Amino acid sequence: MSEQFKDQGGVATMDPSPLKRWVTSRLMTHLFSPSRVEKQHEKVESQRLKEGAPHKVEYFHQVDDGYSYLAAQVLAKFLSRYDVELDCHLVSAPAGKNVAEPELLSRLSRYDSHCVSSGYGLDFPAHEHELNEALVAQATAILAAQDAAGFSANAARVGHALWRDDAEALASLAEEIGTVSVEEAEQKVAAGTERRQQLQHYSGAMFYYGGEWYWGVDRLYHLEHRLTALGADRQATTNTLIPRPGLSVGDDKDDGRLTLEVYASLRSPYTSIIFDRAVKLARDAGVTLAMRPVLPMVMRGVPATRQKGMYIFMDTAREAQAAGVPYGKFYDPIGNPARRCYSLYDWADRQGKGVELISTFLSHAFAQGTNTNNDRGLQKVVEQAGLDWEQASKILGNGDWEPALEDNRLAMYDAGLWGVPSFRLLDEDGEALLSLWGQDRLWVIAQEIKRQVAARRAPVTDALQVNFE
Repeated sequence: MSEQFKDQGGVATMDPSPLKRWVTSRLMTHLFSPSRVEKQHEKVESQRLKEGAPHKVEYFHQVDDGYSYLAAQVLAKFLSRYDVELDCHLVSAPAGKNVAEPELLSRLSRYDSHCVSSGYGLDFPAHEHELNEALVAQATAILAAQDAAGFSANAARVGHALWRDDAEALASLAEEIGTVSVEEAEQKVAAGTERRQQLQHYSGAMFYYGGEWYWGVDRLYHLEHRLTALGADRQATTNTLIPRPGLSVGDDKDDGRLTLEVYASLRSPYTSIIFDRAVKLARDAGVTLAMRPVLPMVMRGVPATRQKGMYIFMDTAREAQAAGVPYGKFYDPIGNPARRCYSLYDWADRQGKGVELISTFLSHAFAQGTNTNNDRGLQKVVEQAGLDWEQASKILGNGDWEPALEDNRLAMYDAGLWGVPSFRLLDEDGEALLSLWGQDRLWVIAQEIKRQVAARRAPVTDALQVNFE
């Protein structure tokens, strides 16, 4: 790896020994297998019944977090529908190595929450600027004064006023439902943050039940399915409060004027379960697909804690199972395996097989358990992608790929993104219509493609009428 590339973010990660790579891979495969997770659920439920305890859900609310405001809007409905005891905690923002880019995360969370809100049937106003600190403190003091019932009933009302910078509304709420001193509010936040740490998590907008974490409205459906299976759904229906929108774009297709950029890495669990669906969406919708591979975060020096890594692998397994995507037989491709495959990407792409190379590598690393750290394993990847191994072996290990991946990383950061998988939907002039991070955001891209195609094909008279109005 060149010194220039290291300076620009390509930190040369120490590769694990073959034994450590094997042990870690086997452990992660075991820990998050569906059968083991199911046994853990059964163990928790057996203990609950033995103790005669209620279904207890804990919710962790970060007042200045957009995702927490979205979650607050479903608390009352959740409590009404499910036979649970809901404990609500106030927490501080994630800190340290659990948040790689705090400023970018704060900005993205506001933008992202606005983008997903309508698809979930929720409210989130466009809010480009940071929240007013005094209003955040006031909102925190109001919520700190609430008991469990008052919190679930009023958190959304407080968030509605806060995210509209409505000082008058917050003052009215303080008078109506109560408030506490700044010191008391800080104590409540500290206590909630400590509780979250005891349960081994780091983020806001989190639900915790029976040893498992569920992030905000995006993962609430997993918790709902679990509670329903336990007989805790008072409505006993298959519909969830916040269903995940689908990826269909309808019958109308784009004519290639829209471009979907896909930022992917070869060591990303989340990328592995969405990559093929992203490619299929682009092809089904008729949009131009632009693949922009980047170096994995940990290989470019972005810190990650064990706590965060464990949650990511668990959550990916859960999301993959819900989507019916092969996943879980893992053989860690960090370091040398990823670099070797990247060295073949441009060669494969020039043959129209770049997408296939990434797809097959991810499948072997995350679903088939292939050791891609040796020639035998990488040969399987190359040949399954429809490429010639003899040719590949002659160029394997070159460093020509480094500048292109660095350009992709810089473009990703310029868009306010830093992790993968990330997506950018561009118009025919190359201007970004959407820039989103996460495998669970592909449905937003699909909806925008559908909207753009429909708007382009709307009658001219309708367009004129809208413009004049």
